[in-house]
Amino acid sequence: MELKLFDTLTKEKRPFRPLDPNNVRMYVCGPTVYDFAHIGNARPVIVFDVLFRLLRHLYGADHVKYVRNITDVDDKINDRAARDYPGEPLNEAIRKVTEQTEKQFHEDVDTLGCLRPTVEPRATEHIAEMRAIIEKLIAGGNAYVEQDHVLFKVASDPNYGKLARRSLDEMLAGARVDVAPYKHDAMDFVLWKPSKPGEPSWPSPGGIKVEGRPGWHIECSAMAWKHLGEQFDIHGGGIDLVFPHHENELAQSCCAFHKERMANVWMHNGFLQVEGEKMSKSLGNFVTIRELLTGWRGRSWPGDALRFAMMQTHYRSPIDWSLAACDNAFNTLKDFFSVAAPAEQGAAPASIVEALADDLNTPKAVAELHALRKQIRNPGDEASVALGNALAFLGLDAARFAAWVAKADAKAISKAGNVEDLIADRVAARARKDFKESDRIRDELAARGIVLKDGKDANGNPVTTWEIAR
Repeated sequence: MELKLFDTLTKEKRPFRPLDPNNVRMYVCGPTVYDFAHIGNARPVIVFDVLFRLLRHLYGADHVKYVRNITDVDDKINDRAARDYPGEPLNEAIRKVTEQTEKQFHEDVDTLGCLRPTVEPRATEHIAEMRAIIEKLIAGGNAYVEQDHVLFKVASDPNYGKLARRSLDEMLAGARVDVAPYKHDAMDFVLWKPSKPGEPSWPSPGGIKVEGRPGWHIECSAMAWKHLGEQFDIHGGGIDLVFPHHENELAQSCCAFHKERMANVWMHNGFLQVEGEKMSKSLGNFVTIRELLTGWRGRSWPGDALRFAMMQTHYRSPIDWSLAACDNAFNTLKDFFSVAAPAEQGAAPASIVEALADDLNTPKAVAELHALRKQIRNPGDEASVALGNALAFLGLDAARFAAWVAKADAKAISKAGNVEDLIADRVAARARKDFKESDRIRDELAARGIVLKDGKDANGNPVTTWEIAR
């Protein structure tokens, strides 16, 4: 079975040939940790998790290294820290914001069924590597120092623009380029800049006397180099990152290390819209992963349903996110899990692997799931086992889904049936030794399918919990 992937640089789908089959390496741009991740952020996380699982299956889990960075130095982080912790030193406030936001991000993507990457480097832990690359670029004539800034000299790289497939004039016309007195050319971009008072700062490269901080693009070049080497197999991210971020990464790394390529394959997922429109706070359709999990427009869905909804569309195509899509994914998964046998460890139906090996064709894989569902005649038959294995291979977990459904059912019953009030009445009845009333309330709840559990808290006080009878 041959894995084929579409390369943004060459604009062709071609067989994947790892530089070293014993050390397959992938880098994906991760979150800037200043707020909850939105549903658009979830798309590359899910897409490249599916690819990570496929690569582990094809080459062995011990032979695949997946790096997804954490950007923890950024103007948006500084602004959020100053807003949320106005009375604290900025650096301390930044630490609190980034730690909390990273925790939120992990909680959300874990719920989406995504495996943790092999390495999750933080930008602030790789300042030495950033400075080293910048020094190489200065020495090679690809960067210059001006007014305490270091800038990449775009004109020094004859290959600049090949990833975006645009000329310098086209890129200049289509980009929001900062006009600054320290630039020799409008297209030159910042590698390092002086820090403002109170901002995070480090000793600067290039002989600059004042301390400063890195530009955005150099961060990923440095982290990829540190953990994957001067060249590696796959670089991924959203289509919005092709220019300028990935174009600049490519230029920096290739010029610093004198290589023709940074990554052997560049992969980009398509844009995401919400109900036919670009996601925007002004339009009222901006939605985070957390909101979809806990409540959006009066509805919520398990992470597996959100993951499955993403899989309905090929990763390179635009996707339209909607309430209907979430509901459809939930109902379909509920049906699949109701008839699928428990998954076998490490098993993967050939039809699913073949679909994914064709440039991550998840719609074809979903079609294979439906085909398996139609073949099931009895619980535990061959098709039922294959369906269970296929769902697990795609990162869809029956136990996690069932736990969410049970919790949602419990919330609905509690809200509709005044369960908590009845339990409080029963606790009061027990306290006054009115056991007849206590038993009556227990029996009433049991008739609704609710089981009570009496116990004691850490202080020895009576406490009652409940769950839906199974």
